Amino acid sequence: MISQQEFYEAKLAYEIDAADVAQALAGGDRSLLLIDTHSVEAFDHETIPGALSRPHRLMTAESTADLPRDITLVAFCDGIGCNGSTKGALRLIQLGFKVKELQGGLDWWKRDGYATTRDKGCGKEVCDAC
Repeated sequence: MISQQEFYEAKLAYEIDAADVAQALAGGDRSLLLIDTHSVEAFDHETIPGALSRPHRLMTAESTADLPRDITLVAFCDGIGCNGSTKGALRLIQLGFKVKELQGGLDWWKRDGYATTRDKGCGKEVCDAC
């Protein structure tokens, strides 16, 4: 059994929240790239600005060949009731990428007040959500 410290260190190594992503992007951090694992139709309806569409069901070595391997990909889907980001993160890791999963997906991103392609959010680069 792992210790509590090891558990939380591992959790932070594999997950990231909206506030940390928004702060990194607002600060010009180019070490993260958002990957929307929804269907193309869901991506076209609403996503996080700057995200790339890579539906988890269609992920292959060919469909991900253009993604950078020297940064962390942040996989997300609709939210806590959707495991598309988990499936996408696993597939990306199997393909050799470094990946974190966005906690709560698009749903928590919006609840925290961040902009989407359909909503301007709180109007600030970093909202006071966390």
